Amino acid sequence: MSRPTSLFKTDNQSRGLELFHEKRGAGPPLILLHGNGEDHHIFDRIAPRLAAHFTVYALDSRNHGQSPQTDDYSYEALAGDLEAFIQALGLGRVGLIGFSDGAIVALMLAMKPGRLIRKMALLGVNLKPDDFKAEIYDELKRAYAESRDPRLKMMLEQPRIELEDVGRVRVPTILIAGENDVFKPGTFAELARAMPAARLKIMAGHNHDSYIVNQDILYQDFVDFFGTGI
Repeated sequence: MSRPTSLFKTDNQSRGLELFHEKRGAGPPLILLHGNGEDHHIFDRIAPRLAAHFTVYALDSRNHGQSPQTDDYSYEALAGDLEAFIQALGLGRVGLIGFSDGAIVALMLAMKPGRLIRKMALLGVNLKPDDFKAEIYDELKRAYAESRDPRLKMMLEQPRIELEDVGRVRVPTILIAGENDVFKPGTFAELARAMPAARLKIMAGHNHDSYIVNQDILYQDFVDFFGTGI
């Protein structure tokens, strides 16, 4: 199957922004959002399989991949970009699969007014930097001290989402996390309890990204979840 790519200009906060994305397949729209320091290629294995059921849009977030570099390193900006992308393409209500930073962005969009999301899968999501295990947070601090990478700084300081605020999210959600994730034990169970329409799936033996980056382990889970209630 060919892998067509395209550039699309969104008008986010009165600024033109070229968001790179790869589109393939046919059917209901399904957007794939990568994590910090990555790009849409982490989904290269699973995206072609999902394209048999959905129109798949695999995005590069701003400051990542083939999308532009900007001065704004914030989850609010990323959520605004996603909102503008959906509206500009006239996609209606979409399915969203977000990993790590991508999951934060999906959750933040779900917390906004409006009904742009039909269903979402949040993989390895956190609400605050405090959710990191202490040793992981210390590793991130050391990495930032060496690199001064603003993307690492973003993870050290953002997001700031209160657990009680996610209670208003009524979007059907599957929360997925590795058994050996980078976040504190209980993070995902607490979030699942707070979200009225969420259920939790723990990937036994996996870490933060081993079940999704260049993997198609969750293919059938996604087909079953997003393929119902269209």
